[in-house]
Amino acid sequence: MSTHTTEPTGSSEPAEGAERHGGLPLAVLLALATAVFVTSLTETLPAGVLPAMSADLGVGESAMGQSVTVYAIGTAVTAIPLSAATAGWRRKRLLLTAMAGFAAANTVTAVSTDYSLTMAARFVAGVAAGLAWALLAGYARRLAPAHLQGRAIAIVMTGIPVALSLGVPAGTFLGEVLGWRVTFTLMTVLAVALLGWIAAGVPDQPGQRRGAAGRIPVLRVLTVPGVTPVLFVTLVFVLAHTILYTYIATFLDGLGMGGSTDLVLLVFGVASLAGIWFVGARIDRRLRALTLASALLVAVSAALLAVPADSPALVYAAVALWGLGWGGAPTLLQTAVTDAGGDSADAAQAALVTLWNAAMAGGGVAGGVLLDHLGTGSLPWSVLLLLIPVVVVVALGQGFPAGGER
Repeated sequence: MSTHTTEPTGSSEPAEGAERHGGLPLAVLLALATAVFVTSLTETLPAGVLPAMSADLGVGESAMGQSVTVYAIGTAVTAIPLSAATAGWRRKRLLLTAMAGFAAANTVTAVSTDYSLTMAARFVAGVAAGLAWALLAGYARRLAPAHLQGRAIAIVMTGIPVALSLGVPAGTFLGEVLGWRVTFTLMTVLAVALLGWIAAGVPDQPGQRRGAAGRIPVLRVLTVPGVTPVLFVTLVFVLAHTILYTYIATFLDGLGMGGSTDLVLLVFGVASLAGIWFVGARIDRRLRALTLASALLVAVSAALLAVPADSPALVYAAVALWGLGWGGAPTLLQTAVTDAGGDSADAAQAALVTLWNAAMAGGGVAGGVLLDHLGTGSLPWSVLLLLIPVVVVVALGQGFPAGGER
């Protein structure tokens, strides 16, 4: 998954003619949220249909899990150069280009019978995600007044938990009933419909001017106080989450719950929706406390899953805590790095998109290695160990201000 922007952050004028709700252009933000939904579902859908994809393409499940890894690599290696190359593009043109990329990549994935071709399509989808994440959250910030920018991002980021709560379970169910290829075909249909929505209903915005103030080299932004701790937390938190989530279907198989993957993912996603709703209502006042709670909830979930127990109820409870903790994490980390970056927020966000997807790629690889050598039981233990430094860094506070410090 990915949540980042290289949009300029100075403008906060709402879109003209947009439907307003509490000072926010709700209809436009919902269109952007749907774009987030498409990117998130394309990224995570293999987790729900991994055994079927593996069997159909004739490769092992750890090899098929690299379809998530290669997607993340596509985003990580292209986000910064593509963001720089397209900085001057009109925003609607760039968003339409990204969504067209998803339509093409999901079409190829749906019809491919060759593992290498499927992986190439997944890489292209990751490149499209790099384009999309380079502007989506920034779009949201520019459409909202300054005191509601965190809430605007939270609305757009609801696309992530909706993808997890509805998209992945529905895709998993359809994959079991009609075949996994149907799910990717429907993703193409959704992307095409979204192209029409964006073209008709999303106002255009200019790109960045060459030499715009605040644009500094990405490496130099690491010297800005607070940025490096946020990037560290992002890298390790996303790595921990991805190690287990990529192989959740295989993990459940090991517990004898393989037939309940869609229901488990539904519980995770519904809890994620609750998490992002809670975060969205409080993020502008309680950034540090919310981030700390997010990491602790995921850690408790991992601890519960790590303990051998023949109890589906315990698994569902643990997954609910996981979703509750993870749901608001993308919004929290994006807001934290934007606040810490200040005038250099665009460079800080470019660093975030790269590290986020590097962590996703690393999670897919690390999870596959753990699966092959230590079995499914090692996955939650790795999550728990990785979250220890995350909790420590957030608790120390640099980059994660407490209430009243923003």
